[in-house]
Amino acid sequence: MVSFSMGKDSIVALDFAFKHFKHVYPFFMYLVPGLAFQERDLKIYEQQYNTKILRVPHFDDSEFYRYGSFREPDETVPIVKINDIYNEVRSQTGAYWIMGGEKIADSIVRRPMLKRSGCIDEGRGRFYPLIDWRKRDVLQYIKLNKLYLPRFQRELGFSFHSLAGKELSVIKRIYPDDYQRILQFFPEAEAGVIQYEYNQ
Repeated sequence: MVSFSMGKDSIVALDFAFKHFKHVYPFFMYLVPGLAFQERDLKIYEQQYNTKILRVPHFDDSEFYRYGSFREPDETVPIVKINDIYNEVRSQTGAYWIMGGEKIADSIVRRPMLKRSGCIDEGRGRFYPLIDWRKRDVLQYIKLNKLYLPRFQRELGFSFHSLAGKELSVIKRIYPDDYQRILQFFPEAEAGVIQYEYNQ
């Protein structure tokens, strides 16, 4: 399996997987299901690699729903951890190992985790082929292999991974229909957009 966020690191990991493994199962974790700008690019990757990308909710959503982040709280929603997502994807695919694009150079938080686990984390069933790469290595691989970069990242200037007012303000301007869909799930996120736009 490949944890595929459509970020540059995961794009390289996905390409690695299809070059070196017979059976590959990519999965994508969404904050809001069915956003057109994400679905458009996911379908391009599905066509490119002749595969189906499994869509699963991001584990952060469970806390958003239960504790009322950007919406009314719902205490009936159970808290879901990342390992719960992994186990669900494992049950759906029958695969065990999960490839990720994490690198030691990513952050001070990720560095000790990867130093401790090494490239192959047998306990968690995860492995990291890019562990010692740097950003320039990733960009060079993408260029040399002519890999597709998501159109929405070029249009937005970032990967959509939070409900911060600054990010949603850009989505509101470029993808107004998707912005309205986000508000269907997280209506109070609009307050952050109003505050951000007012301060600008």
